[in-house]
Amino acid sequence: MKRIAILGSTGSIGTQALNVVRRHRDRYAVEVLCAGGNAELLIQQALEFNPNAVAIADSSRYREVSDALASRDIKVFAGASSVADLMEMSTVDMVLAAIVGFAGLRPTLRAIEHGKAVALANKETMVVAGQIVTDAALRRHVPILPVDSEHSAIFQCLVGEGGVDKILLTASGGPFRGRSRSELEHVTAADALHHPNWSMGPKVTIDSSTLMNKGLEVIEAKWLFGVDAERIEVVVHPQSVVHSMVQFCDGSVKAQLGVPTMETPIQYALSFPERIESHLPRLDFARYPQLTFEKPDTETFRCLPLAYEAIRRGGNMPCVMNAANEVAVKRFMEGRLSFAGIADFVERVMQQASFVAQPTLDDLYETDNSIRNLYR
Repeated sequence: MKRIAILGSTGSIGTQALNVVRRHRDRYAVEVLCAGGNAELLIQQALEFNPNAVAIADSSRYREVSDALASRDIKVFAGASSVADLMEMSTVDMVLAAIVGFAGLRPTLRAIEHGKAVALANKETMVVAGQIVTDAALRRHVPILPVDSEHSAIFQCLVGEGGVDKILLTASGGPFRGRSRSELEHVTAADALHHPNWSMGPKVTIDSSTLMNKGLEVIEAKWLFGVDAERIEVVVHPQSVVHSMVQFCDGSVKAQLGVPTMETPIQYALSFPERIESHLPRLDFARYPQLTFEKPDTETFRCLPLAYEAIRRGGNMPCVMNAANEVAVKRFMEGRLSFAGIADFVERVMQQASFVAQPTLDDLYETDNSIRNLYR
């Protein structure tokens, strides 16, 4: 029985992970549930899965959660520091890291430092602190198993292989594929949240519409697989059937295909090195008479080249870019910034921010805090 802590249990990845646990109760037990502010759903999840402990980052919701679970033998904690502290529990075997954004870094790193296997769905952890996180994982002999569909695909293609020439990271192109910059001037957050193929949380969905999500994934892939960013090529694949590919030194290309659902890569990360039965629909090739591929439009969707620039510059620049993007997405969703203005804002912050060539973890926290405070 594998005992799991789920960080971000009320979000898109967290709820789908609980679907996997629900189908395989003989394999998995939920030891810890952590949520941001959705007390109602956290309470429902705790009542169903009866974890050892729960934590809600929004301390103002503590009493609500505590009162609702008073009749159960479930420990209740509040605050972001409590979420990180729970990663030290000796009864946790694996941590599913699904908190969105920079907030996922501290608890994920704490889990690694205490020897927990990590199923990683929080790409910002590797974007912001890839060197620090990978060094910690190597030092503690901790596996980091990718949950993002693209990185899971790459991981599956690499099992038993060597001689990697290039990683081909696929992108759906989002809801605005094919539109010009002028056509995107007046799109709204509601428009951007209508992803054609995937069901994701709002922040990730907006990032997908700007192609920033793909830029973050390029940086994450660099650290997960030890491949320079110049050897990671983004390919737009509107059908979202080929989740990513790897080209090898002999010219051969391996691809991982499947229906567009996050439950498959979640289950694979939880069960690795085994593959276990799934009830999910099988890929019907007859429904996809054409699988098409094209280059991304980096002139219109400038967040992608900004991500390549950030990793090229290195140091704290990916952290700067990530913080600026999180601020920009929040402004866009609040109607304070245009869609096209997201890339403009990120570029301006990257130009103005102080550069640290070899940042410590404290430097990265300071970088993130200063940008959020300056541009809130």
